Amino acid sequence: MPADSVLQLKVTLAGIRPPVWRRLQVPAGLTLDRLHLVIQTAMPWQNYHMHLFETPAGDYGRRDSELGHRDERKVPLHAVASTAGDRISYTYDFGDDWVHRVEVEKVLPEEPGTVYPRCVTGRRACPPEDCGGPWAYPDFLEAIADPDHEEHDELLEWAGGAFDPDAFDADDINARLAARLPSA
Repeated sequence: MPADSVLQLKVTLAGIRPPVWRRLQVPAGLTLDRLHLVIQTAMPWQNYHMHLFETPAGDYGRRDSELGHRDERKVPLHAVASTAGDRISYTYDFGDDWVHRVEVEKVLPEEPGTVYPRCVTGRRACPPEDCGGPWAYPDFLEAIADPDHEEHDELLEWAGGAFDPDAFDADDINARLAARLPSA
């Protein structure tokens, strides 16, 4: 794979309908620990919890011999997913169990003057951190949409006063990516 290759990824949060997803373009040589930060920033999550990449080459995360996790800092993305159609899984927060399907859609040449990583497009807001996982998220949405729901006020306050499940802003994500991962 040429050193200046870019992988276009579709990252989809499993178990959520309508789907929450991001289309990202990242350098093929980006290490998995940096891809973790890209996904955290693009969704966005708060990076409070453990995570794991499950790949055909093995499981990667923070190195842990007891759990069998290999060191994600030493593995470039292209070593575990390098061609269109390749898929890996990224799980964030083992309690809430947010599983993300990560699929390589395209291998692209680097565009001169383009900053990577970048978010090309996406759909819908990521669920709030610690809302209970994909099985509890629909209950959260129901409660905040119904002013008569017994948990409406409490959950809205917990979510910061408002939550729009349809919100998505690629420009905001790209600004956060540029600030968090300069010249990744």
